[in-house]
Amino acid sequence: MNILVTGAAGFIGFYLAQKLSQLNHSVTGIDNINNYYDVNLKLARLKQLKTFPNFKFKKLDITNNRKLFKLFEQNNYDIVCNMAAQAGVRYSIENPYAYIDSNITGFINILEACKIFKVKHLVYASSSSVYGINKKVPFSTDDRADNPVSIYAATKRSNELMAYTYSHLYKIPATGLRFFTVYGPWGRPDMAYYKFASLIFNNKPIHVYNNGDMLRDFTYIDDIIEGIIKAIDKIPQYYALYNLGNSKPVKLMDFIETLEKHLGKSTEKIYMEMQSGDVPATYADIEKTHNTLGWQPTASIDEGLKKFAAWFLQYNLLT
Repeated sequence: MNILVTGAAGFIGFYLAQKLSQLNHSVTGIDNINNYYDVNLKLARLKQLKTFPNFKFKKLDITNNRKLFKLFEQNNYDIVCNMAAQAGVRYSIENPYAYIDSNITGFINILEACKIFKVKHLVYASSSSVYGINKKVPFSTDDRADNPVSIYAATKRSNELMAYTYSHLYKIPATGLRFFTVYGPWGRPDMAYYKFASLIFNNKPIHVYNNGDMLRDFTYIDDIIEGIIKAIDKIPQYYALYNLGNSKPVKLMDFIETLEKHLGKSTEKIYMEMQSGDVPATYADIEKTHNTLGWQPTASIDEGLKKFAAWFLQYNLLT
């Protein structure tokens, strides 16, 4: 198939474009390569992708509808995988306009392009953050999700509602995927686990929020990519929404200790109060995902962090 992956220089977009290329699809990757985090990491990911003859890259911002529509017109995409977004819960409190631009304006441009050029299936990234202060666990896609505690979460929930509306009005098959704390090699430096690794590596203390009394449903990148591939293949009649999470929440302190073990060193911990925009626990109900897509995550925290730590040490010693 002819597939567009937006956010191809990002963490999940990079892995997805790589997997689709390995499966011999014709893949176009686009990204604006902004400087929210180290641009060199994004360029290093793209360098890996450009080794595939069936992958091509174009620097393009999805907020630019004129250039985006021209790209669609020239390529006749079967599938669109929208992984582009302004990421980061905490940064959304500091710079909300960046999230409105990319996650709202950019996403409506994607929806309009899918409508105009009759794309067969739109698969897009949502987030576990949409569950907000939901006290019922595990989090189910049948639960209400109208209590977001960050602008980032609000934009992701908006994406789901916008996609539903376009599916209803224009019969565009759209699948939303709520990712739960994705981690692994080539990950995002703004994520807590990557920050922890950098601090441990540089013998600096770690700030542990909510005094370490937090649970996170960490999900390894390879499992996430398998889930996206299964979602691409399962075209809904109109609209579908799935959780992609490990469904085995881990205590934050256990996660840090496992990371320290695989990095071969430990560091001081400074315990802090909960930060604005954070939630005490995330926990995915994946029964619907398993029953409908046949997806089941397999990577343990120990296995996943071992692979991440090995990559992290190699990447940082080389750069």
